[in-house]
Amino acid sequence: MVSLGCPKNLVDSEVMLGTLRGGGYDLTTDPSEADVIVVNTCTFIEPARRESIETILEMAGHKKTGRCRRLVVAGCMVQQNHDELRKALPEIDALVGLNDIERIAEACALEAGARFETSRGRAVYLYSHDSPRLLATPAYTAYIKISEGCDHTCAFCAIPSFRGAQRSRPIASIVDEARRLAAAGVVEINLIAQDTTDYGSDLGNGTNAARLLRALDGVEGLRWIRVMYAYPNRITPEFVEALSQGKRLARYLDLPLQHADAAILRSMRRGGSAASHMRLLETLRRAVPGIALRTTFIVGFPGETDGQFQNLCAFVRDAEFDHVGVFTYSIEKGTAAAPLADDVPAAIKEERRAELMAIQERVAARRSRALVGRLLPVLVEGAPADSDLILCGRTEGQAPEIDGRVIVTDAPAPLSPGTFVMARIDQAHPYDLVGTAVEILSTGRRS
Repeated sequence: MVSLGCPKNLVDSEVMLGTLRGGGYDLTTDPSEADVIVVNTCTFIEPARRESIETILEMAGHKKTGRCRRLVVAGCMVQQNHDELRKALPEIDALVGLNDIERIAEACALEAGARFETSRGRAVYLYSHDSPRLLATPAYTAYIKISEGCDHTCAFCAIPSFRGAQRSRPIASIVDEARRLAAAGVVEINLIAQDTTDYGSDLGNGTNAARLLRALDGVEGLRWIRVMYAYPNRITPEFVEALSQGKRLARYLDLPLQHADAAILRSMRRGGSAASHMRLLETLRRAVPGIALRTTFIVGFPGETDGQFQNLCAFVRDAEFDHVGVFTYSIEKGTAAAPLADDVPAAIKEERRAELMAIQERVAARRSRALVGRLLPVLVEGAPADSDLILCGRTEGQAPEIDGRVIVTDAPAPLSPGTFVMARIDQAHPYDLVGTAVEILSTGRRS
């Protein structure tokens, strides 16, 4: 299986893998060995669509050069572009939409002439603690998707059109899944959704993100519970209080702000301003001392002037984020922004993206230098892909895959992945830290 896109897509892939394993399939990481190849696609923005198509074509090549007899394409692109995929890519043997994730074994059937018809309606599927799931992440860390779909109407985003309306899982289901993961050795949970802070609003029974955090904080065996994708306008005093009081809740929050100029935010259908954003950051930092804050921005949105972009730059200088990601705007069919003139040239978009990232790199370097000499808990992840001579890990303020890492240069004993150590930070770079493990806090293994 090739899983593309975000962690939310990865959870879908893990459910498909669990279903296939339960159906008697063996799994391989080498596509040349596979009888069946599954590509779980992403269609978030144009570069993601290109990657999905390129991957499908690459995997289709194994039908000529390898053992592959069946190519199955699943996920968001199927949900949004089923007919186009079937017409344009005859190499595909089965298309699996978002409602049929747990029918993946049926789609992979190799019987001669096997035909699979996916559901074509609006996405309504929601996995639960009882769904089969095989983790594709390292054994010590996992994602939990707390809701599916989205009720927001952001002008640039097409996700609600194919992921459907928000559907929140019951707290009991999420806690049950977290307990099972902890019992299997997972020590770090990353909570994900299209908007984690809007969690529960569709249930109509008082369920909300704060109550979920308090419930998860009682799950024994977990050490870090990290919240991703927190919509800024949905962060409540109750949520901040829960985050501040949790003994297992990571001092970390990912809140995609998208911009800081009030006029651009209105055009984006986001609301807010640099001033309201700054008040939120101050509230979070006051309530949760030492909290690491991540955000993302879009540059080159229709109508963005140089002055409005400079407002964003000034905000990033002042806000002192720990981690920032920057995207260039692209037209997404069916969105409210699609009819607007895409009037910022591509070259200007790229220049703005580079300028904003350069500003953030200076901010990040300054914040990293302030950590030199401090002792920080670090979750050891093992040797990186590009070297087997060093160990890497992450602090509480570094989410998997998207943030920096800690390079561990020395330790009092051999360290296995999933071990927590206390590390002294010796060097700082804009995104990575270098440190020495001075004490083993836990092995990450259960006795």
